[in-house]
Amino acid sequence: MDIIITLIPLFPLLGFLILGFGFRVVPKRVASFIGPGTILVSFLLTLVVFISSNLQIFRTGHDLSLHGTSSTIHLFPWISAVTLDVPFDFLIDPLSVLMMLIITGVGFVIHVYSVGYMAEDDGFNRFFAYMNLFVFSMLLLVMGANFLVMFIGWEGVGLCSYLLIGFWFKNNDYNRAARKAFVMNRIGDLGFLLAMFLIFITFHSLTFSKVFEGAAKFQSGDATILAITLLLFLGATGKSAQIPLYTWLPDAMAGPTPVSALIHAATMVTAGIYMIARSHILFLLAPVTMQLIGIIGLATALLAAVIAIFQNDIKKVLAYSTISQLGYMFLGLSVGAFTGAMFHLTTHAFFKALLFLGAGSVIHALGGEQDLRKMGGLKASLPKTYWVFLIGTIAIAGIPPFAGFFSKDEILSQVFEQNTILWGLAVAGSMMTAFYMFRLFFLAFHKSYRGLPSVKEHIHESPMVMLVPLFILAALSVLGGWINCPDSMGGSLALQSYLAPVFADSASLMTAHTLPIEHEWTLIGVTLLCVMLAAGFAYYRFMVLAKVPPLPGEPRSFAVKVIENKFYIDELYNLLIERPLMWCSRAFHEFIEIRLIDRLVNGVGNIFILAGNTVRYVQTGHVGFYLFMMVLGIIVVLLFNIRIF
Repeated sequence: MDIIITLIPLFPLLGFLILGFGFRVVPKRVASFIGPGTILVSFLLTLVVFISSNLQIFRTGHDLSLHGTSSTIHLFPWISAVTLDVPFDFLIDPLSVLMMLIITGVGFVIHVYSVGYMAEDDGFNRFFAYMNLFVFSMLLLVMGANFLVMFIGWEGVGLCSYLLIGFWFKNNDYNRAARKAFVMNRIGDLGFLLAMFLIFITFHSLTFSKVFEGAAKFQSGDATILAITLLLFLGATGKSAQIPLYTWLPDAMAGPTPVSALIHAATMVTAGIYMIARSHILFLLAPVTMQLIGIIGLATALLAAVIAIFQNDIKKVLAYSTISQLGYMFLGLSVGAFTGAMFHLTTHAFFKALLFLGAGSVIHALGGEQDLRKMGGLKASLPKTYWVFLIGTIAIAGIPPFAGFFSKDEILSQVFEQNTILWGLAVAGSMMTAFYMFRLFFLAFHKSYRGLPSVKEHIHESPMVMLVPLFILAALSVLGGWINCPDSMGGSLALQSYLAPVFADSASLMTAHTLPIEHEWTLIGVTLLCVMLAAGFAYYRFMVLAKVPPLPGEPRSFAVKVIENKFYIDELYNLLIERPLMWCSRAFHEFIEIRLIDRLVNGVGNIFILAGNTVRYVQTGHVGFYLFMMVLGIIVVLLFNIRIF
């Protein structure tokens, strides 16, 4: 089994090496098999690991929730210096296996879709090389048995994000978007790095088992644990696009649509959620950090939802939707709903990947058009894309019995037990989610076509290589919620039982709450009513009244203009951070580097040049002069010796 686990990340790495070094010579047809094929093998091997662990539990007759399923795979000694000992190990437990299934399963589907979407692109092989490298890095992140291996994967996905966002590097706007993502992620990564330093100083180890075992001896609210968790959370805000480090994600839509589906919906942006869930013992010992996570998560969810309502780029709407849904996951983590957050992470991977790939199908059909104001009436031309997109819209809106309903309900019910005000605000966010998603759906697929007639003539459904992945993700978006359906709805909370061993050690640190069934059904009814009202309002506004967002140059209210421009947050960052830093850089370059350092260095050089030019006149070339100087030197030495004695 150890060999199988080791091979899981190695196959994507092998695909990267073949396509990366041979991108000029490997035929495109071969690359279209190598790229998705390596991910498929990793997925099948992950299934073997998942099934074998469950078969072992079944054979031994142990309850899954009581059975320890964690194992550490030692690969090789990595760093060993005095007190620092960091082995290169993998940790295989239910949490990591769940993430591995998502990364390889959804990743494989997106790779297959990419074969059709990128078919005409000159960088076909390079694209799949980057995608394979990303999957390898993401697997390292979730399989690492210590913070340093996790950090290597963490940095790897950041690098791949930069490469894939700026994939079409001939466009300078795309290059700026890639650079922005890279820089903002580095801010968060600095927090992660400082947290690792503090963890090692405190626990003398970076291995999860030793760190968490040592953390259990600390008192709740300890200042050191607080500092560690705040720094880790800073890393999570960068990778998972939360306030204030969220502005890179909408700009990241500059990359090809499959990149948006894989990196910025299903995997990379969920790294922060995974990291907090993995380090849950540390966070439960820092109640201040947990409160901050809840506040930041909810604020991000609401802010992103408001902005999404007024966006007109189909991918930008989905990007802000991703930020908002990540905020819900952080809100769930803040109240100790670790299983609920991971559940929503899983269902979100299904329906958000579906929505992004569905948007890619629309963009592909319209020859690259992404403006919702230039769409409409696509139902007749893209019937298959229409139905799968409708499934994704219903799922993300949280309407039963689709996947998003179950995962959102679990988070909302646990938030209600902790704080009814937060629950009310979260429900308001759910209403906005339903509104902006049905707004997108109605503007894109219903009423009459509003684009150019020349484009309308060439609208066509995507090829089957792109549609089959959509069908698979649509099925998962319909059925995925049943993996953790509660008992009151005829389910068995299978995911909760599966993840129970991971969170068992922290049970004593959490306050147990049991919401009566009748209260739970009441909350479901209220939430569902609010969501349906929001969807109904979207139908009335964009179907009955046939409203269309104003085009550039058309009159709009001040409030609408502010929200369309994303509250000018980017401009504010530019004014308060980027411009002062650029001014300081120019000032240091002009006054410190050129006028001080350069003059100092050049001055020293000029002194020696001047001294050399002066001393060289002593070299006359006359033997008599040299004899005179020799005698003079002997006299000086004799006088010096006489003075000493």
